[in-house]
Formats: sequence, structure tokens, C-alpha cells
Amino acid sequence: MTCDNENTASTAMAEILSEQGFDGLASALEVLLNELMLIEREQYLGAAAYERSEGRRGHANGFKPKRMRTRVGELELQVPQTRDSQFYPSVLEKGMRCERALRLALAEAYVQGVSTRKMAKVTEELCGLSLSSTQVSRAAKLLDKELENWRSRELGSYPYLYLDARYEKVRHGGGVVDCAVLVAMGVDDSGQRDILGCSVSLSEAEVHWRAFLQSLVQRGLRGVTLIVSDAHEGLRSARKAVFGGTPWQRCQFHLQQNAQAHVPRQDMKQSTATELKAVFNAPNEHEAKRLLNAFVERHEKAAPKLAKWAEDNIPEGLMVFQLPEAHQRRLRTSNPLERVNRELKRRTRVATLFPNEESCLRLVSAVAMEIAEEWQTSKKYLTM
Repeated sequence: MTCDNENTASTAMAEILSEQGFDGLASALEVLLNELMLIEREQYLGAAAYERSEGRRGHANGFKPKRMRTRVGELELQVPQTRDSQFYPSVLEKGMRCERALRLALAEAYVQGVSTRKMAKVTEELCGLSLSSTQVSRAAKLLDKELENWRSRELGSYPYLYLDARYEKVRHGGGVVDCAVLVAMGVDDSGQRDILGCSVSLSEAEVHWRAFLQSLVQRGLRGVTLIVSDAHEGLRSARKAVFGGTPWQRCQFHLQQNAQAHVPRQDMKQSTATELKAVFNAPNEHEAKRLLNAFVERHEKAAPKLAKWAEDNIPEGLMVFQLPEAHQRRLRTSNPLERVNRELKRRTRVATLFPNEESCLRLVSAVAMEIAEEWQTSKKYLTM
């Protein structure tokens, strides 16, 4: 039965495209989506229409018309219903979550009067329509529930934990402020990476970080044997309070950058970077410490501030040598999470300015959730 339906749908789509060309894309997409929804309902019920089956789990209950705006035009769909009212075709949701989130973030800015004419134009180009405040409110309730479920899902054992933050512009109290966006990434016992959560807040750095880390623990995060992050003061204090005693690997990339602020002369910057790189690339911890001691001795007279800074800070970037050699390259920096932040920035750049924290959190969560889902189907990040 399903095979016959698929053949009929394929024939209909082919005829539409043959007669109308690209102008028929909307009609062809209608046929495809309607057929996919029918197939999914059959799978949900465990039986095709009018089929007698011992494995049947319910009964069909007609169709509900639905208009759907897409980039190829407006579609007139017939959404299959079931008597238990529990079925809804995933084909209508798949691949649209982040686009809906971006659409909502832009629309909120537009509705609340904080955007420019350019914002309205961007909304039109990205989404194909301008949204009313009623549409935004209705859609936001559905999306927020889905994203909240993801942010509060139960966690488990993640030996490696990456932490990082970035900032977004948010309208607050009649002005524009930088809002902290915190993201946590973990590598589980099987070597698969995952985004564990995200948070957006205007609160003080340490208070925000501490609440975020505590929320991860409350959701069941356990088994953390190493934390990788930068040395942000708020994060440092919160990490000690929530994960006291857990080894910490300070990001070597950020250490390299931080060192440049202590170099007294421009002509020393390149040689300093090269020497510190040699420390981090040493074959083992003993050699790394030997090179670090040599660096400190070499610069303690000509650049005493640099030498003192290196002596106090560089050892925080050598914890990685305690790990299996196969894991060291992946855990020496927070770059894996930096790449996530770059993707977040690419997606949030379109919004430019968020009207509130909720709007920012909505888009950040949707993008993070999309990335996490892609990782679940990719190869393992580490061999554990």
C-alpha cells in the first residue's frame, strides 16, 4: 500500500515539474509533504488505511488543512489526524527549529520597536514574511517549551567538560548592554561530544557561572575528571565552588594570547610566542617544565613581568600532560567550544540586537540544540 502511494506521489510530482518547471515547486512540495505525512501516520498506527492488522495501535481520523509559508511559496497541506490526537507529523518540524527561532528573535525586535527598517528587510529575506505580534506569541510558546525541555534534560557521566562564554547585545532599561552567553560542552564515556547546556543572563559573572554550573550538576552531570576553559575570574571562582578538586586545564591558546600583554617590546612578541609554543608542544610534562624554567630564567632580567607571569600562569596549561597521549591534542585548548561559539555568532549576527534575554536565549538554544543533534550522528570525538 505504501509503495503504491509513493509511486503515485512520484508520478504526480514528475508531472507537475514537467508541466510547470520551477514554478511548480510549491505544488510538487505539497504532494511530497502530504504523502510523507500519510506514511508517517501509517507507521504510527501500525497499519495502512482500511488495513486489518493485529498490530494496529489506533485509528485514523481524517485530515486537518494547514497553510504553510515557505521559500518556494505558500503550501496547502492536509495534516493527517488520529483519534487519540497524539500524532503530529515530524516532517513539519524537522529542519525548521533554528529558522523558526531566528524568525522569532528578529520578529520580537521588530514588534517591540528596537529594530530598524533594515531589520524588517532581513526578516523578509530570511523568512519570506513579516510576523505579527500574535504570531510571534503563539509560536514562541511552542518553541520555548521544546527548547526548555532540551536545556533541562537529564545528563550523565561526562569525563571531560569544556566551558566558555561570549557576549551578545541586548536592550535593557532603555539602553544596550552586553549579555553573557555561557555554553558547556562535554565528552561522554563513549567518546561522543555533546552540548550540555547554555545560559543567558545580565547578572554578575561569578553569580551567573555558579548558577549555570550548579544547574548542570542538578541535572545529573557526574564523573567529570577534567575541566577545560579560559581563566575568566568569574568562571575560576565558580568552578572552584562547584567542582572543587576537579583538575583544570587552562586553554593554551588563550595563554599564548595573554602572554603578549606582558611582553615589554614589540620585537620580542614573535620569539615569546615561539618559545611558549615549544613548552606546550613538549613531548612530556618533564620536558615542558624544563623549557618553562629556561624561559623564566632567560627573561627574568630583561622582562621581569613576563617571567613572573609565565611562572605563575603557564603551569595551569600543563595539566593535559596527565591525560592519555591520544586525548592530549583535543583537550589542550577550548577551541572545540570556540568553534561552537563562532557558529552561534554567525547565526546571531543577523539579529544584531536582541530586545530581551529571552529572545537571545531562544536563538542560542535552538542553534546549540541543532549542533548537538548533528554530533550525535557523527563519528566519536575521542577513543575512550
